[in-house]
Amino acid sequence: MTEPGLTPSRHARGWWRFLRHYLEMIAAMLVGMAVLGAAVRGALALAGLEFPPGRPEVAVLEMAATMSAGMVVWMRHRGHGWAGTLEMTATMIVPALALLPLLWLGVLPGDALLLLEHVVMLPLMLLVMLRRRDEYGGPARV
Repeated sequence: MTEPGLTPSRHARGWWRFLRHYLEMIAAMLVGMAVLGAAVRGALALAGLEFPPGRPEVAVLEMAATMSAGMVVWMRHRGHGWAGTLEMTATMIVPALALLPLLWLGVLPGDALLLLEHVVMLPLMLLVMLRRRDEYGGPARV
């Protein structure tokens, strides 16, 4: 069912823009993770260092930071304000921070940390986007 004042085709276009933006943000996060992750590892290698083995908390925080950076660049390029951009960044960092105590207490194994963080992060992103539906390209209210 469409909202009052929206034709079905305009409603569908709004949801398509919303979905496209979600997929664009995921792509920007993947690019950030690949490019910045490689840069971090390259800089460490030049310094004769490497990621500490057996420390999944370092890996999950590095991943959250590099994915956030790529997404911030894309969201600012798309004209989003800082409030929405930082809110979306929190959807990547907060799950990582919330899961770390479970890792340290031995409730969560290290190899499941990254996977679980993604399982939490992606739906959180969607919820934040639904909360700001007009900003993310959902059907505009008339």
